Amino acid sequence: MTADNRIQPYEGMFLISQAVAADLNAATEHLREIFRRANAEVIALKKWDERRLAFEIDKQKRGVYLLSYFTCPTSAIEGIHRDVNLSEKIMRCMILRADHLTQEEMIAADSRQQIEDEARLRQSDGAEDADVPELTEA
Repeated sequence: MTADNRIQPYEGMFLISQAVAADLNAATEHLREIFRRANAEVIALKKWDERRLAFEIDKQKRGVYLLSYFTCPTSAIEGIHRDVNLSEKIMRCMILRADHLTQEEMIAADSRQQIEDEARLRQSDGAEDADVPELTEA
């Protein structure tokens, strides 16, 4: 294997707006599609935090951070950055080599099920609000 095609572990932090995070399933699926195009294997994905940004990005004052651990060929990282820059859902990303973590530590960080549960809760909250009948005076 050449140096450009070696499979390496990476840690990626992706920043999305609160509006995009309202449909967390769609946001994580968009991220998975970016990884699929890069032939990356996602080891772990979790919602890291939701916080106020130090400065506005795309007129957003708050953002949701998604942390991922994945493996992919080193030559694919440039493609991931390109896809993120073209994406309207992801505001920023930072990708670093994850040589400091073992495979077990990466797997332990996985909380995809919790993301799905939170997405389901967000959708059900929105559906309940939409189903509330309006009270009218007789």
